[in-house]
Amino acid sequence: YPGENFDNRWREALHPSNRINPVPKAQYHLVVIGAGPAGLISAIAGAGLGAKVALVERHLMGGDCLNVGCVPSKALLEFTQHNPGATFDQAFAWMREVRATIAPNDSVQRYTEAGVDVFLGSATFEDAQTVRVGDLRLKGRRIAICTGASPAIPAIPGLREADPMTNETLFDLRMRPPRLAILGAGAIGCEMAQVFARLGTDVHLFEMAPRVLPLESEAASTALDKAMRELGVHLHLGKAVSKVVNDNVLTVQAGSESVAVDDILVALGRRPNTAELGLERSGVGVDTQGFIVVDDRLRTRNRRIYAAGDCASRIQFTHHADAQAKVLVQNALFAPTAKMKPAAVPHCTYTQPEVASVGETEESLKKAGITYQRLEVDFGELDRGHVEPFPSGFAQVLVKSGSDKILGATIVGPDAGEQLMPVCLLMSNGLGLKAVDRTIVAYPTRAEYLKRISGQWRRTQLTPTVSDLFKRWFAFTDG
Repeated sequence: YPGENFDNRWREALHPSNRINPVPKAQYHLVVIGAGPAGLISAIAGAGLGAKVALVERHLMGGDCLNVGCVPSKALLEFTQHNPGATFDQAFAWMREVRATIAPNDSVQRYTEAGVDVFLGSATFEDAQTVRVGDLRLKGRRIAICTGASPAIPAIPGLREADPMTNETLFDLRMRPPRLAILGAGAIGCEMAQVFARLGTDVHLFEMAPRVLPLESEAASTALDKAMRELGVHLHLGKAVSKVVNDNVLTVQAGSESVAVDDILVALGRRPNTAELGLERSGVGVDTQGFIVVDDRLRTRNRRIYAAGDCASRIQFTHHADAQAKVLVQNALFAPTAKMKPAAVPHCTYTQPEVASVGETEESLKKAGITYQRLEVDFGELDRGHVEPFPSGFAQVLVKSGSDKILGATIVGPDAGEQLMPVCLLMSNGLGLKAVDRTIVAYPTRAEYLKRISGQWRRTQLTPTVSDLFKRWFAFTDG
């Protein structure tokens, strides 16, 4: 199949077939369960500080991000966008090559050479400070649970029997499905809808909310809706899928609509991987949905055990897990004083157009009863847009009424994720639009949007009273 040789390299790096687990040390400073982003950073940071660290992974090192998430999905998006007319075989071979190329960064070999004892197998708690991996017992002064999350399959009649794909199985495809139903128009659903539409698949995207990307701003949803339809994606919005019938032909039913497809991709949320850890023997508590309960220092109810990443947070992004891991390491190995402070956590959907946002949306501010001011720039108004034409897009920044405090921002257009970075920096450091006034931005660049936004805000501060004072000053100084 396309890219099989790359898949062999990828798997061998992340779960070597001839791997023999090491003999456990008498005690570890830190035992980490799960080798996704949070677990990998916790393990290598701890070992780098000189701690004795054990890392347990039941499947592939690297977690979802490298193996079945960010890396393969973005590889497919980039390849299909920049190679019009590319075939399924070409795109998936490229994706597998990219994944195999990155795999050594998260490999068993790299972490072993960094001083981490890597154990491959399923971890379960024997007691509050002991983890079992097969016949091996790992004792830790502190334990970090970083087991991530898995795709949720909703209880839709006939869906499970149809053997649908999720992100965990999608990238194992050997052939392009001629007709594909995607359930859920969030980031994963929208990204994969564009990938398969570019590859020639007849794509039907189902979303029970009335718009795609329902958690983003309405303006962002509208822009992506238009792009999806132009690409030929069939949008079925505002209707929940009620049934899947597998009678020689797969049929997805939503409201009065019935669509025949060859395969189904479920992209409807995730559930934490906590059910098989034996947490009842650890003193660790979970909420009603299975997420591990932690405080702002990432401690569980058992103060010797910490948790980070998707198993303990509903903010499920690699970069958020990264930030949590840094707090976890400091608190687990030293005095537990570091806190996960409420921060501006950006996120990006890598469709065409790209959609990036941080903080609040107009909808969330209205719901909370917070008054705000919306400032907006169309990228076509920037001089860079005339010097080097690029697809249309816009930037919206929401500020607190009567203040320069930034409450949220949305950017739609080329490199939206990169263009959002200055706003994240401002919000994370408690800076407002006044700080932009003091910043010189190269001309002509797309980054000028923020200077334009700042200028708009500054002009709104010119109240009648201030304007009258200026008039009096200039009258006084005239001649």
